[in-house]
Amino acid sequence: MSRLSFMIIVIANQKGGVGKTTTAINLAAALATSKRKVLLIDLDPQSNSSLSFLDPESVNGGAYELFAEPDRPVDELVYDTATENLSIIPARISLAKLEAKLIGDFDAAFKLRDRLEGLKGKFDVILIDTPPTLGILTVNAMVAANHVIIPIQSSYFALEGTDDLLETIEKIRSRPNPDLNLLGVVVTLYDRRTTISHDVESHIRTVFGKKAFKTVISRSVRLEESPAHRKSIFDHAPRSSGATEYHDLSKEVLKRV
Repeated sequence: MSRLSFMIIVIANQKGGVGKTTTAINLAAALATSKRKVLLIDLDPQSNSSLSFLDPESVNGGAYELFAEPDRPVDELVYDTATENLSIIPARISLAKLEAKLIGDFDAAFKLRDRLEGLKGKFDVILIDTPPTLGILTVNAMVAANHVIIPIQSSYFALEGTDDLLETIEKIRSRPNPDLNLLGVVVTLYDRRTTISHDVESHIRTVFGKKAFKTVISRSVRLEESPAHRKSIFDHAPRSSGATEYHDLSKEVLKRV
């Protein structure tokens, strides 16, 4: 199968609470403001990315149907958001049943890659928000993608489980998707007032070297508030530090790809 014509970036970390969904939402919005046509795919059954943009009552199909209904046109599962140039394939709680449904399918890991063929020429960038596990949904995202971004919280246990994630990336690179690339690691939930945040950031930069993005995402009340208003940080608080930092991160991402 030929490589897809657009850039696909997975946001992944099997640890919860590290700012993964916040990064997916706001990096997608930042890229959209740079006049790229962006699609955000929510593969997390918790649906937090979806709830940040859509009223769940308005959703009639999404990521679950992307896998479970292979004959359904992908276009029917794509929803516009209030952010110009940004669309979304939303998640619902039904996604939680998908892992069991896919077990035993010989092509289980390739389903998303095959379905995204139907979007050729329609988007410049696809961002995929994954669940906090290394299950079949995360594997599907990585098999379909060009790049992985790992958000890591600036806390004492920051690197816990990272070895497993990096091992999974290498296994996928070794066979189903040799084009998969670790685009970078972004430090999130950074508290400039604490020594531990400074120490953890320094350690992450030592471990990952040039793969660590220069931009650091600070802990921010505005970032925490914005999903409740169904807005990205750029619509909720465009002059906030969170908006500035995600804008800077998007510029770094575009330079690296």
